[in-house]
Amino acid sequence: MIRLKQFFTIMCLVFSSGATNAQPDKFDNVLYGVAYYQEYMPSERLDEDIKLMKEAGISVVRLGESTWSLFEPREGEYEFAWMDRIVDRMHKAGIKIIFGTPTYSIPAWLWHKHPEVLLDFERGGEAYYGIRQNMNLTNPTYLFYCERIIRKLMEHYANHPGIIGYQVDNETTDRGVNNRDFQVGFVNYLKKKFKTPENLNKIWGLNYWGMTIDSWEELAPRDGITNTGYKLEWDRYKRKAVADFLTWQSSIVREYKREDQFVTQCFMLSLEEVDQVASSEKMDVMGVNIYHDQQDGLTGQEIAFGGDYFRSVKNKNYLITETNAQTIGWNSRIQQPPYPGQLRQNVYAHLGSGANMVEYWHWHSIHYGQEIYWKGILSHDLKPNRAYVEMSKTAHELQKIGKKLVNLKKENKVAILFSHDSNSALNFMPFDQGGSPWGPHHNNFYRSTLVNQFHKVLYENNVGVDFVLPEDPDFEKYDLIIIPALYVASDDLLGKINSYVKNGGHVIMQFKSGFSDENSMVRPMLAPGPLREACGFYYQEFTNFNTLKLKDDPFSVGDSGNKVNTWAEYLICETAKPLAYYDHKYFGKYPAITQNDFGKGSLLYEGCMVSDEIQRKIILNELESLNIKTADQDLIWPLITKSGTNDDGKLIRYYYNYSSDSKDFVYPHSKGTEILTGQKVSQGQSLQLEPWGVIIIEE
Repeated sequence: MIRLKQFFTIMCLVFSSGATNAQPDKFDNVLYGVAYYQEYMPSERLDEDIKLMKEAGISVVRLGESTWSLFEPREGEYEFAWMDRIVDRMHKAGIKIIFGTPTYSIPAWLWHKHPEVLLDFERGGEAYYGIRQNMNLTNPTYLFYCERIIRKLMEHYANHPGIIGYQVDNETTDRGVNNRDFQVGFVNYLKKKFKTPENLNKIWGLNYWGMTIDSWEELAPRDGITNTGYKLEWDRYKRKAVADFLTWQSSIVREYKREDQFVTQCFMLSLEEVDQVASSEKMDVMGVNIYHDQQDGLTGQEIAFGGDYFRSVKNKNYLITETNAQTIGWNSRIQQPPYPGQLRQNVYAHLGSGANMVEYWHWHSIHYGQEIYWKGILSHDLKPNRAYVEMSKTAHELQKIGKKLVNLKKENKVAILFSHDSNSALNFMPFDQGGSPWGPHHNNFYRSTLVNQFHKVLYENNVGVDFVLPEDPDFEKYDLIIIPALYVASDDLLGKINSYVKNGGHVIMQFKSGFSDENSMVRPMLAPGPLREACGFYYQEFTNFNTLKLKDDPFSVGDSGNKVNTWAEYLICETAKPLAYYDHKYFGKYPAITQNDFGKGSLLYEGCMVSDEIQRKIILNELESLNIKTADQDLIWPLITKSGTNDDGKLIRYYYNYSSDSKDFVYPHSKGTEILTGQKVSQGQSLQLEPWGVIIIEE
């Protein structure tokens, strides 16, 4: 009898989660909801909030990640009744729950008893209590208390039928750690990787300025370090520390969770701070927090960038764990509530990129603390408002059509190679002319300018794109790979690129690629080193400059667009064909852009920074020559389109209007049904998109 009861209990748990066949990374319908912090509100609000949520059509909430001090108000004393009430009421109302481990904000008793868990920063700074994420995530005392509270919570909540998944920590980064114990861990990491001080001296070039070490104890701390190999390895170790921390937490949660429950984390769009692949090794599904401009600043590109990247990490659908509700900001300087239609359009923009869930941060606006102006769906008056009405409209639409949109699969022919190491190294040795020439003055220039320009041009011209990372094995699945300045790369990675081109792949590559090896040491050979044969040129010189034109406007972009800037390499062609020259008395003898056939493929090389207009022509010309240009490229921003295949094998096409004016376009694809209205659509039919509107067609 006991066994029979246990069987029915287990079956109820499995089928209550909403997962399909106990696959924690697949869903029966789109999840749409909010982060919810009832602990910040009067207790009598719970029933009213749930009533409003049910009326709005909310299907999921995030709970628990912010309030360790309520779960463990005093060391070793645990209180769960307050959260039990919330979890039980949500489950009774049919609202699914994602439960967070509360480790990113420590209770006051912990710092008071163990102030050593707080961060020390570079050059003598230190963290104080009074803000979240102020602890050293490698500190053993901090980890001891983290593990204890995680296990207590999992023991208590893992079998609750309302909980469909777990979020480990929150927006985790290294948090600027520079503590003594972190330095010790770094030295141990170096011992394991480089074996001996003599080997480290050689690889890092510590003969320079006489900085060789005779023992590991002589290795100086990070403060004041100028050696680029040291700084690159330090950044790698920080990313490793984050990955180890998240993998450790995920492993603990996995000891308790049911098979139908997932593990995730709310990563941020600051890609360079975290190794997303290593960090998510024990996670079932990626989660990301995407915040963006509103009103006239809303372009949708941040939504697409985040979706394209995090979809690519596991080659799976992902979750939006936080995004704009009304306004955002830690002060009231950038309060821009969305125009009518924007909140709804953003939801479908996330889904069109492959999201299976959209959650807002958060349900209600907070009346005290740092984030008063980071407003939720409800304003400070806690009454239904314009955002609530628009959310409700969207939620009820998703109840009807979400099954057609969930688990959207994409097969893109274009990818961007993203290199964490190149991002770090170009911060250490910046090449743009702004700021001081003596140190890094433009943080993450690689990510925010170089990578972003390629993605922006692809997005605005409706070219579907994935991201690949250096360790990815399957470059060959793409017809075209775009490689922003690959300043740091191993011989193996460059060999993989050479093989990809030789075997029939096509590459658009940017300047500085192949210049340094995996230790940020400049290769003692003619640039671009091992890429020379595939590129079809070499160079010995380079220069900074402001802005130049290309001779004779070779890409026909007009006077305003025919501009290059910042950096130029003096390319000397061997087998490469020049596509453009600088319009300059001295630089004009060197090609600015080249194309080289190598094996069965080709490599187009940009030896300088080009304007968006030139970049657009280069990419579209390449798509056309590869016969992968489609009718979608006949549209251009503010008209955006995305597509993918749903669980029924039907092609879903999204169309968005990112403007305050109505826009007409001609539908170029096979006939289908506009699933929001049920109207039939035929090829060649003229359609109208309302301001900030969306049309969704199922072929």
